[in-house]
Amino acid sequence: MVRNPERRTALVDAAIEVLAREGARGMTFRAVDTEAGVPPGTASNYFTSRDDLFIQAGRHIHVRMAPDPDEVAEALRPAPSRELVASLMHWLVRRMAKERVGCLALLELKLEATRRPELRATLTEAIRADLDANIRFHLDAGLPGDADTVRLLHFAMTGLLIDSLTLPDVLGPDQTDRLVEMVVDRVVGS
Repeated sequence: MVRNPERRTALVDAAIEVLAREGARGMTFRAVDTEAGVPPGTASNYFTSRDDLFIQAGRHIHVRMAPDPDEVAEALRPAPSRELVASLMHWLVRRMAKERVGCLALLELKLEATRRPELRATLTEAIRADLDANIRFHLDAGLPGDADTVRLLHFAMTGLLIDSLTLPDVLGPDQTDRLVEMVVDRVVGS
């Protein structure tokens, strides 16, 4: 069978949609085929196993969730400052709210990685590379703080995002904005 890279990507995107909606247990070849709108059996022709599908979703999720480079350039127009860091963190929250499906799928992938060593290795490599890139970006942009500042922001914002996306009534949008400001104040300084 000739492999179609566009169809493979569409199947991985469908798997991400299924993961976000149904969780890891619901991500079957049949569910992915249905989500992608392809004939039954298509996903099993492209992926050797569910493990393979999980790994491909883990590799693709970061590509799917990466910010538009033009938006990044626009966000960085102001001079480096504490205010710019806060603005970037608010922008991150808005972006992740728009990419709720990707965020929930990534959370499902992280949970599934506790049971699938190859998926754990794939996600560890990807998330470590993203964090390293964010550290380089922060330092190269001349933003206040050091590598540990970026690490603290990363983990604080990850926790905030998980709760705001999974249990939105715990914090309202006003509380989320206020907490972003508090995180930046305490990590970067006033």
